[in-house]
Amino acid sequence: MTATAERRGTRTGEGLGTVRSSLAVLRANTVLPERPDRIGRAVMAALPYGLGMLAAVAASAARYPGVPAIVAPGEQVTYRQLWRGAGALAKALADRGITPESRIGVLCRNAPAFGYAMLGAVRLGADVVFLNTSHGEGQLADTIGAEGLDVVLHDDEFAPLVTGVPAIPASELRELVTRPARWVPPPRREARLVILTSGTTGRPKGAARPSGGKASDGVAGLLARVPYRARTTMVIPAPFFHAWGLTNLLVGLGLSMTIVTDPEFDSARCLESVVAHEARALVVVPAMLQRICALPAAQLAAADTSALTMIVSSGSALPVPLVTEVLDRFGPVLYNIYGSTEVAMATVAAPADLRRAPSTAGRRAPGVRVEVVDAEGTVVPDGTTGRIFVGSAARFSGYTGGGGKESVDGMLSSGDLGHFDERGLLFVDGREDDMIVSGGENVYPIEVEDLLSRHDTVAEVVVGVPDERFGQALRAFVVPRAGATLDLDELKEFVARRLARFKVPREFVVLDELPRTATGKVLRRELR
Repeated sequence: MTATAERRGTRTGEGLGTVRSSLAVLRANTVLPERPDRIGRAVMAALPYGLGMLAAVAASAARYPGVPAIVAPGEQVTYRQLWRGAGALAKALADRGITPESRIGVLCRNAPAFGYAMLGAVRLGADVVFLNTSHGEGQLADTIGAEGLDVVLHDDEFAPLVTGVPAIPASELRELVTRPARWVPPPRREARLVILTSGTTGRPKGAARPSGGKASDGVAGLLARVPYRARTTMVIPAPFFHAWGLTNLLVGLGLSMTIVTDPEFDSARCLESVVAHEARALVVVPAMLQRICALPAAQLAAADTSALTMIVSSGSALPVPLVTEVLDRFGPVLYNIYGSTEVAMATVAAPADLRRAPSTAGRRAPGVRVEVVDAEGTVVPDGTTGRIFVGSAARFSGYTGGGGKESVDGMLSSGDLGHFDERGLLFVDGREDDMIVSGGENVYPIEVEDLLSRHDTVAEVVVGVPDERFGQALRAFVVPRAGATLDLDELKEFVARRLARFKVPREFVVLDELPRTATGKVLRRELR
């Protein structure tokens, strides 16, 4: 066996296998004590749908029909209501000429309407395109046309923005889902879930992934590393329309969890929800976690979050000071998930990993192959920076507009550069297109960002490549901490004392806040 084959066999986690995967799902689904008849009903309800989303939600509706599934301010829906309502919606859509070959857009914030719309479309067998609720009329129209949507289900507030295509507002949707339940046969085709990429550097693209059996492979890997448990409460402020929020919504529905959410993220309300519902899990993107930790110290100290066993973050890099603060404040409950809309989950950093190495992206997720390769596609030694490629059964099936990600040996490019250390921990050194050559040396902006984020006066920072005026040099965009005054010369010296001179940003730009997407990612194209 070659050295490369040995490394792949011992380090990739591809040996998860059917047994280990089943054990992870079984452990997460176990509720003690449990009435035997509940398990039997759940199995029988899931059988017609095979594996995947519909089977999981059908089982939850049979197992715990009266349990709240999705809870939002002023409204909630039980599992029975969600399943029956989705069936009624599927029937209503079919009556209006929508078929399994149609494409259905969902433009809803985090609330029960999103769950009804998504499940109704999937029960029909139609592809579902999740539209970004922060997009304006022009960008929405562009996406609706590019994705070839036949109908859009939307919150009432978006009615003026949805033009040129049949639409069903949430007020009408709520009436449709309460119609008398009629039997809806399992769909004749498996629906695809189409998630729009963040579009931080260009136009968003539709990334399609299955809603059936293959999707469950990625879920099993997540359950094997992160302690999700059935019939607990999970607070999800992360947007449902994006990959991270959607993944957790589907995991929660499959585990009969009560999902507490809010159409608009507010850090104080989010913390109150965790306390009031004695939530076991909190699902965030780093920007949300930063805002929660920025709440007044007295408010944070008064919040009883002792029920939390997991704070799960993904979507962008966690700043090192934030990792340390969360672990110190909330205990060993922080999990960091690295991946992308296209490659799905790649690595998981558990609390112990983050305590030892706060900047790590974690270890390979079970059943996922992750390798760092050079320009020729050859796996590089530990400690050597290269291109990150990921192989997973849960990866996307291509962009709806055509094309896909670069592939090497069955793995897809993540678009990032990184390296593994001798412990098997992955570190992301930056985006491939962010690396510059300064002073004849490769420079990765993320290294400078991590350092500056540790300065007492810096709240947030992004380091990017400036325009042609400076060429291959760095520019730091810095947001000061509340009440702090930035001394830019001192910041330059702070970097120069700790890093090579060619890594010192040539220019510092002070901002009140960084431009971000709805999922908290920095819009680098606006900074450029």
